[in-house]
Amino acid sequence: MEAIIFDVDGTLWDSTEAVAKSWNLAIEENTDLDMRVNAEQLKGLFGKPLDDIADILFPMLVEADRRILQRHLYEYEHDMIEKEECYFYEGVKSVIPALSEKYKLFIVSNCQSGYIEAFLKVSGLGAYITDFTCPGETNLLKGDNLKLIMQRNHLNSAIYVGDTQGDAEACKIAGIPIIYASYGFGSVQSPDYVIAGFSDLLILDF
Repeated sequence: MEAIIFDVDGTLWDSTEAVAKSWNLAIEENTDLDMRVNAEQLKGLFGKPLDDIADILFPMLVEADRRILQRHLYEYEHDMIEKEECYFYEGVKSVIPALSEKYKLFIVSNCQSGYIEAFLKVSGLGAYITDFTCPGETNLLKGDNLKLIMQRNHLNSAIYVGDTQGDAEACKIAGIPIIYASYGFGSVQSPDYVIAGFSDLLILDF
């Protein structure tokens, strides 16, 4: 195996408390909506395409207004996650440097442009990640972004670490196996491998 590609939310960290706080501020300051979101709601939605999340949360808005609100949500979110403490899963900050000695490491997430950069800035792990991408940069969903990362980095083999069935479906599209992070937000049917904690990657035989 040449490379490991990581999901972010539910795999490397849990930013849902900070994101909920930022989105609620954006809703309050930019709309007349009498609603708020919470971390548990977001855990059930993260990993879905960005437009799908907005469509689920804000069906009362016409599409043009949903897209405008999305821009506000992401602006507030990037600012908040750089200031508020987000929860890094145990072992992430020590295991990634160790894995980088043996594998090339990448990130592919269904997020907006700037989110992975914010994660790398806050975590201090940027030096260990060879490349990353997301729909906000490519307008492609995860399966095609996995293929893109592999193509532009000339990878013959890779494995993905994620926590949802959507991640598993993306891996099928890309033709690569999935390691299911069972401590994350979702579930995966018949994964190729399972880890109960991030540090399990150091001993997993794949």
